[in-house]
Parts: sequence; structure tokens; C-alpha cells
Amino acid sequence: MTNSSLSKLSVDQLKLLDQNVVWHSFSQMQGYQPLIIERADGCWLYDIDGRKLLDGVSNMWCNVHGHNHPHINQALRDQIDNVAHITTLGLSHPNTIRLAQNLVEITPAGLNHVFFSSDGASAVEVALKMAFQHWCQQSNPQTSRRKFAALGNAYHGDTIGSVSVGGIEHFHQKFDPLLFECVRLPGPNIYRTELDPANATEFFAQRYREILKQHQNELAALIVEPIIQGAAGMIVHPPGLLHQLREITRELGILLIADEVAVGFGRTGQMFACEVEDVEPDIMCLGKGLTGGYLPMSATVASTEIWNSFLGDHGEAKTLFHGHTYSGNPLCAAAAIASLELFELEDTLNRLKPKIEYFQRRLNDLLDVKQVGDIRKFGFVAGVELVQDKTTHEPFDWTTHRGRNVCQRALENGVWLRPLGDVIVLMPPFCVDQAEIDLLIDTAKSAIEAEFEAET
Repeated sequence: MTNSSLSKLSVDQLKLLDQNVVWHSFSQMQGYQPLIIERADGCWLYDIDGRKLLDGVSNMWCNVHGHNHPHINQALRDQIDNVAHITTLGLSHPNTIRLAQNLVEITPAGLNHVFFSSDGASAVEVALKMAFQHWCQQSNPQTSRRKFAALGNAYHGDTIGSVSVGGIEHFHQKFDPLLFECVRLPGPNIYRTELDPANATEFFAQRYREILKQHQNELAALIVEPIIQGAAGMIVHPPGLLHQLREITRELGILLIADEVAVGFGRTGQMFACEVEDVEPDIMCLGKGLTGGYLPMSATVASTEIWNSFLGDHGEAKTLFHGHTYSGNPLCAAAAIASLELFELEDTLNRLKPKIEYFQRRLNDLLDVKQVGDIRKFGFVAGVELVQDKTTHEPFDWTTHRGRNVCQRALENGVWLRPLGDVIVLMPPFCVDQAEIDLLIDTAKSAIEAEFEAET
């Protein structure tokens, strides 16, 4: 096809090509049904068939202020007239510098140096390499520190390094022969245990201390998703556990990497999840909401101690040998700067507080549904787990695709959701209003009820 003919494709032609040419993420392409969005505004998506759909998951958790925001749009228009791309391999751009300084000012104390990438997994990959190389470049090199610790059911991305520290069997098992060894800590999900929630923090902290101490001299870092483990099914950690992990890693001399790719930029009600428990990690990974959901950009923000271990003469080869062609891209940086400006201009976090309260209160209505076993919620994030038996917490066989079926029913009623197995994720943009929250939760509830209506 010529460029001219491609621009004139019919709706049916676009759908056919989408099924056979585009390889979609985490999607079985046999039988794939296209959903093609041609425009969006605020919390709403508009597809090529003319349907209007509420974006119930912020387009994979990244759209912060809503789609088509005029402030970010204008920032991109202003930048495109100057230059679209300047590499950071030997060059820089004012936007890149301004954004780096902005991130230094708003992230937890001690994080003073910013490395830009294009996605969350790459930010994690950089963090792992930084941590390992940091220990190798001490005045007394600690080359035995070549392992990483991570929580059970962790998800840190899909590159080989990030999959190695990931722990979701369904996603990662096939790649086992390619992965490096990881010290795995038990995931702090108490839903299917007899553990008293009041004792959960101390129970897990004690277990973590034992395991980390056992591997103390071979660990470069512990990597953790602060407060909420996203792809694990929105697992909310027991209160105070993140703070305990910081204390334990500091006590044992192990670096702490905070993967805030999913939970950063307001999702927990704070700008960063680490702030919920006043934690200062050694390295922080950022992505998704960094540009307000506009453009692919991520950042790895490191402490001065780590930065200093990479300084030296060229002959010492202490350079971080890692790079991305589009690292620090000026257009992406313009969007990120504009997004951070909006947090101040629109007083986003303060205005979000009553929405969080209403959102969490309305979620309680789902507890009456027979197949809703657990609702895990924190800030503007919720995971609704579907179960066969509410008393025993018996799950469904994953091959029955109950979560996917529920989301399809919601789609047919004007709300776009995407499940994590049989956990229905609810994570709207911050600009959502009360009526849209009602629509989101009422539609999710009716979709769950409809899925199991014939079985009750």
C-alpha cells in the first residue's frame, strides 16, 4: 500500500490490519478483537465506531490529569517548533536539565542525580546496573554483591533484568533459563492466610530481616514496589512495612531501590508512595505518570553516594555504560514539566483527597456481590478480586477468564477496564468527577453480577 492509500483505510480495513499486523502487548493475537481509539478528552475515549468509553484504568495507569489537557498540549506545541530531539549522549537540552532539577526537588531527600530512559522497565534495568556497579567501584570493591532481593509476585517490567527480579509465575516462568538468580522474599499478601492483620507488619519484617541477613554480603540491593504491588493484583502492604524495609536495608548495608513506576505521581494520595511512610530510598525508578501519560519517558534517580562511585578518570572505566537514543528527549521533557506544573496550578493532590474518600467509600458497595472476595484499595487505586467461594477464598481457574469476561461486559456498557487475571483494576484519571466515579463502580458491579447471574 502507498502512504496515500493507507491514509484512506476504512474502519474494517483498520481492524483487519490491527488483528494481523500490530502485535499487541500481553494479548493473545488469535481471536484478538480490535478496540481502536481515535481521540480522547478528559476521562473519555472515543473509538472509530463512535462509542464513548470511560477510561477506568488511566490507559495502563499512566494518564494522570486526563487526556487532551490544554496545558500539556500547549507545552508540546511550543517545543516542537524548536527541536524534537537532542540526544543526551554528549548533548543536552534546557528542558532535560529543568526536568532533572525538578525531579531532584520533589523526590525524597538525597536523590540528587537523574538518568532518563524511555519506559519503566528500562528505569529498573538502569537501577540494577547502577547498584551492581556501585559496589564494584568502592575503594574496597565488593564484587560478591551480585544478587538482588525482591518480593514474591513482584512486577518490575519485561526486560530480562527486570523480569529476573519479577516474581509473577504466569508472566515470567517461560523465561527462567534466561534469568539471573534473585533472593525472593515472601509477598506480603495476607488474604489467603490466617495471619492477623494487626501482626502482619512485624511478621513480614522479621522474616525479611532473617532472609536479607542470611544473604547480606552477596546482595547489591533490595527492589520493592512501595505500598502497592500493582501487577500482583493491587496488593496493599501492611502499614509500616516499607519503613521497616528501609530500616533493615540500612542496618544491613543493602541498597534500597524503590520502583515507583506505577505508584508515583499522586496515585497513593502523595506525590510518591515513599512519602506515605517517610522513606528515602537509595534509588527511585519513575515512569508512567511522569509525562502525564502523554509520551514514553522514565527516570532513575540516584543518591549522591551512588553518583560519586561512578566518578573517576576515563582510564578507570567507572562510566555507567548504559544509554538510550531518546534519553531525556525534549518533547517528553516538555510534557513532564507541564504535568508537574499542573500539580501546582490545579492543586491536584489536595483536590484529590475528597475524590479518594468518595472512591473508597463507593467501593464498599461491591462487597455485597457474592463473587467479590477482596477489595484492596489505597489512594486512587483499587483491585477487586473475584473468587469462587467468599468463605474459603477459593480462586477461579485462571483459564476461565472471569476477569476478562467482566471487563468485556463493562466495555459493552461504556467503561473500559483491563483485569489482572481475576482482579478487576479500577484506577481512573485524577480529573474524574463524582458522577464518573459512580459510573465506574456501578458498571463494574453490574458487570460482575451479570457474569455470574446464571450461576447464583
